[in-house]
Amino acid sequence: MKLTTLTAAALAAGVSLFASTAALAADVKATMIIYLDPSVQFFNPVVKGAQDAAAQFGVDLDVQYANNDPVRQNDLIESATAAGVDGIAVAISSSDAFDASICSAVKAGIIVIGFNNDDLEGAKGNCRQAYVGMDEFASGYELGQRMIEKFGLKEGDVVFNPREIPEASFAVARGGGIEKAMKEKGIKVETVRAGLDPAEAQNIMAQFLIANKNVKALFGTGSVTSTVGAGAIKDAGVDIPFGGFDLAVEIVNAVESGAMFATMDQQPYLQGYYPIAQIALAKKYGLTPTDVDTGQGAFLDQSRISAVKPMIGSYR
Repeated sequence: MKLTTLTAAALAAGVSLFASTAALAADVKATMIIYLDPSVQFFNPVVKGAQDAAAQFGVDLDVQYANNDPVRQNDLIESATAAGVDGIAVAISSSDAFDASICSAVKAGIIVIGFNNDDLEGAKGNCRQAYVGMDEFASGYELGQRMIEKFGLKEGDVVFNPREIPEASFAVARGGGIEKAMKEKGIKVETVRAGLDPAEAQNIMAQFLIANKNVKALFGTGSVTSTVGAGAIKDAGVDIPFGGFDLAVEIVNAVESGAMFATMDQQPYLQGYYPIAQIALAKKYGLTPTDVDTGQGAFLDQSRISAVKPMIGSYR
């Protein structure tokens, strides 16, 4: 079951009520596992949200980074399981790589909540008890449809959708949504591996645009391609519409200036806050963890983007 925006707001209100009763002792232990490394600024609000929830609910929180290494991520899950933590919040960046370790944790009585990335089959594909994050396929499809309508993309056109890590579940889901929207109109999607280094990604994208003058639009897939997309378009000397995902100062500036049409925000603070809050509520009161869609109302264009700019890096 997914929480509606109203229900999620009610949970947040309940969180404040619980937190206001007293300073809670850290009697719940949780590990949060982020699949990338600390240099990826997108996860700063995730960590802040998790830390805020830990402080309010009395959770001893350990934040770990897998550095985009599935072997390390499995090791971190297994180590947390062996340590007997009460809960694990983990970004499920692969639909297959972490199935066994997550199932083992759940069988050991540990509450496991996915965040940010989910198995492409959702609960059917993984033992995790809940997922907190955007519906990435639906968001990709929405962005694709909006750009088709806004810019008159039509049958026979070609669009470019570079992907940081093409095999990662977020890229498969978001890219799949974009592809579905394009396929319905007879539009071809070209893609390349852009990587996680911003400078390298911008160069790869610019070179592709220079070599493929028939591209009619650019779609960023994650925070890196969306951050450098406007720069890649400028470097290539082309004039095409551009939309993407996530929030960063560069993305907000690009949307404000009109260099970028819009971005799909997934509210990363909530992706950190709700998993830790739910682990505490499940451990202390036996409350069942619940899916939360953090991507509702996530479309941010020039008319909406300025309101979130002051919160970049902390709550957005």
